[in-house]
Amino acid sequence: QALESLPEERARFIAAFAYVLGRVAHADRVVDELETRTMERLVAEKTGLTEAQAVLAVQVAKAQAQLFGGTDDFVVTRTLKDSASREQKMAILDCLFAVAAAEGGVATVEDNEISQIASELGLEHAAFIEVNSRYRHELNVLRREDEETN
Repeated sequence: QALESLPEERARFIAAFAYVLGRVAHADRVVDELETRTMERLVAEKTGLTEAQAVLAVQVAKAQAQLFGGTDDFVVTRTLKDSASREQKMAILDCLFAVAAAEGGVATVEDNEISQIASELGLEHAAFIEVNSRYRHELNVLRREDEETN
């Protein structure tokens, strides 16, 4: 009921945004508390929802991502592709990396999922690399290389 009062287009965008955040969080098959709290914070900050509404949106998105997995991924991401500006898509990518990094590092499977989402959003690979480079210090694969050279 708290979310039903939103205009349909806005509700669809928020649901798709929360879903892709959940998609990245669930990429390693485990959505931990830090990822969930990061998703809730980002949904509230980026969409203007109240904290309670953001919590609800994230709960629904997490459940959908777990239940429907790859079945709805492309369809949901296409909603964002069709409704978001390039600037919004870049902000979404940043949010995806923030969720992936929430548990102490970006796993390769999460990085790959974000790359797939970027492609589905119609962003060129250079756009993905631009945002990815801001999280370079969080990429687990590079952390291991740094540890091995030290």
